[in-house]
Formats: sequence, structure tokens, C-alpha cells
Amino acid sequence: MKIIQVTDRKTVRQFHDAIRVIYKDDPNFVCPLDKDIEAIFDPLKNTFFNNGDASRWILINDNGELIGRVAAFYNWEKARKYEQPTGGMGFFECIDNQEAAFLLFDTCRDWLEKAGLQAMDGPVNFGENESYWGLLVEGFNNPSYGMNYHHSYYQNFFENYGFYNFFEQITNKLDLTREFPERFWKIADWIRQKPGFAYEHFKKKNSEKYLRDIKEVYDQAWVHHEHFTPIDLDILRKEFQKAKHILNEEFIWFAYHDKKPVAFLVMLPDANQILKYFNGRLNLLDKIRFLLLKRKDLYTKARITVMGVIPRFQRYGIESAIFWHMDKIMRKKPNYTEIELAWVGDFNPKMQKLHDAVQSTFSKRHITYRKLFKKGTEKRANIIV
Repeated sequence: MKIIQVTDRKTVRQFHDAIRVIYKDDPNFVCPLDKDIEAIFDPLKNTFFNNGDASRWILINDNGELIGRVAAFYNWEKARKYEQPTGGMGFFECIDNQEAAFLLFDTCRDWLEKAGLQAMDGPVNFGENESYWGLLVEGFNNPSYGMNYHHSYYQNFFENYGFYNFFEQITNKLDLTREFPERFWKIADWIRQKPGFAYEHFKKKNSEKYLRDIKEVYDQAWVHHEHFTPIDLDILRKEFQKAKHILNEEFIWFAYHDKKPVAFLVMLPDANQILKYFNGRLNLLDKIRFLLLKRKDLYTKARITVMGVIPRFQRYGIESAIFWHMDKIMRKKPNYTEIELAWVGDFNPKMQKLHDAVQSTFSKRHITYRKLFKKGTEKRANIIV
């Protein structure tokens, strides 16, 4: 076996091809877009490079065949928040061979140690945690856009190597063909009519205003999360630009109190329901095909990617009121039968209670692992209070 660093067009292409090789016989797999993954490793597009670095590798066998890939990265602003400065590893894919997996893990560890890091989380993204985050360990069904999908044997690789469970993310789902609890709607209707509160959905013509509103809420709502860093407006602009072809204005909602933003919810159609036909590649002709397929109402599932409420308003039930408005929209779109509520961490009991209140059901479980390079105290992620 041989580790090769990704440094040129050939190895970049092989990095993307590795995932297609490893999942070629898996009917549930949906290949992420090459261009989306490549943007993560472009210093001109990813602001996490401003205070960090990343490297990628592929793994080939003695016959020169692709058998794995991995990436390692760090951002010092995040890394120094922990007792042991912590980097990340992700985009790990490997054949069912522990020796090969450990070689990929060792490569990440050595590179991070050389840079001064003392631990690594994985598999995670070199960016925000709403996409490509955590190891799938339960719920091996069709992944939504931006969600990690893995072979079940990966879990043994991580745990045998010495990674420990840092936190878990649960993805639940709402069956839109089933009525919500009547009590929930009565409470939600009452909450939405409280004096001083107003609700409105995203409008593209005022996108800059709404992106700033998201940042204002996010930076207060997530400040107690151990992985927190203030969200970058440039990242938000790029994410919304990337999603412009699937974005539905009525799927993104805001709550205001005395005209100031206090909560938001972002939901997107599950682009993977169309992207599954493209195997990760989207050239000009493919983009035209994508737009044509989008017109056929192939979407049956949407995904709530992120939701936030400013702490001092978290006891008002604003989330329920937003769901009340969202329900009115979804009733006009009968092709949608499911909403994925992704993802709620085991450190966030408040959001877990909301999922319970709407009687959502389990869909997937992802684990974010941590590996300490030297013997130390294994700590779980902090609970958000």
C-alpha cells in the first residue's frame, strides 16, 4: 500500500474517484458533487484557510488501484478552544481493511502533530458543522444533500484506532402524510399571536438583510456550543449562492421581536433526489438536465439544515410558531411527504424536546469522534443550557 499526497490534477481526480470506487455497489449511496468538495479545499473559497491549513491523500494498493482517501485540516481559532489544540480529519473512505484505515489515520495524525495539534476530531468538515459532519453508524438509507454516508464497518476502524465518542447527532424525520398532534398546533397558534412578535419568510430581493439576520441570531444562539465560532457572512453568501437553484423562499423563516431578529429556520429541498443521477459530476449539460428535472416535481423530501433561537427567547416556544407557518406552506406542496430534521446533538436537549413535541421519528445517527494523540482526559462535548 502507498499513501500519495494530493498535489496535482491527477491526484485531485483520484481523490474524487475514490468515493465512487468504494461505494460502487451500494444502491443507497449518493455521490457528493466533486465541485462542492473541491471548494472546501480551495483557499480562495474557504475562509477557514485564513487561520489554518489542509492536506489530502489517496491510498493505492500494490496494483495501483484506489483503496482509500482522507483529509486533515486545522483552524487555529477553533483548535485553541480545547484543552488539547484540536484539528480535524474527514472525507475518509476506505475498503474493508483495518491496516489500510489505520494508515490513513496515521497520516492525518502525523501531519497534524507536525503542525502543533494534540488531538483530532473526525470525520468532520473543514467548515461549518451543518454538512459533511460525523460518522454514520445507524440509519444506512439514502443520504440527504450534505449529509455524510458511510459503510457500517467504518465504526470499528475509528473505535479500534482509539477514537472516542465526543458527541452524537440524531436526525429525525416528519411524516407529512400524518397529522401533527392537535395540542401542538393549538399552542403554536397561541404563541404566534403574542404581541410584539412577527414572522416572515426569506425573499431573494432582500437576501443581504436576511443573511445578516441569520448571523445575528446564530452568533448568539450557538455561542455555548463547544465547536462555536461566529459565522462568517462571506461563507453564508457563498452557501446561499450555491443553493440558489434549489432554494425556495417559503422554506426559510424568521421570527422578530420588536423588529429585531430572534430566530430563524433554514429548510431546503433535498437536492440528492435529483443529484443521484449525476454520480458527483455536474458539467454544463448536466446543469441543464438538473434544471429540467427540477421542474418535474421530483422532490418528496426537504431537510431543515439549521435552526437557531436567541437564548433569552428560547422559552417562548418560537420554534412552534415557525412550524405553524411552515405547515401552511407545506400543505400547498403535496409532492412533499417528508421533512428531515437534521441534526440535533446529544448536547442540545432543548432541540430534542422540540423534535419530540412534533412526534418526529428516528432516521439516522452520526457520531463525531475525538482522538487524543497523548494520554489525557477524554471529555464529552458540553451540554447547551
